Amino acid sequence: QVQLVESGGGLVQAGGSLRLSCASSVWIFSSYAMGWFRRAPGKEREFVAAIRWNSGTTYYADSVKDRFTISRDNAKNTVYLQMSSLKPEDTAVYYCAAGPLVVAPTAPRDYNYWGQGTQVTVSS
Repeated sequence: QVQLVESGGGLVQAGGSLRLSCASSVWIFSSYAMGWFRRAPGKEREFVAAIRWNSGTTYYADSVKDRFTISRDNAKNTVYLQMSSLKPEDTAVYYCAAGPLVVAPTAPRDYNYWGQGTQVTVSS
């Protein structure tokens, strides 16, 4: 059973940066993809970014492209989300997800495992 633990959330002013981490409790096999999603108050969960474990291919939502960077550390079974130029509209609970057979990295249904979430609040 894969357990994912996020960390790094917090309160930051607009224009600031945060780095989220997501550590897996077990070895992440090369077939996996890992992603970040977020849910803002009163809104549906939305895709943020994803990365394929073997190739390192990355995917981003248009709203975060050029501001956020997803990366991985294979040895630590950890995925990161570096967030820069943060905006108040980035305020949300951010969730890490992982799956062995992710066909559509932007689709939550393709991920089998989810973390508990970490709050990111961006003040104006």
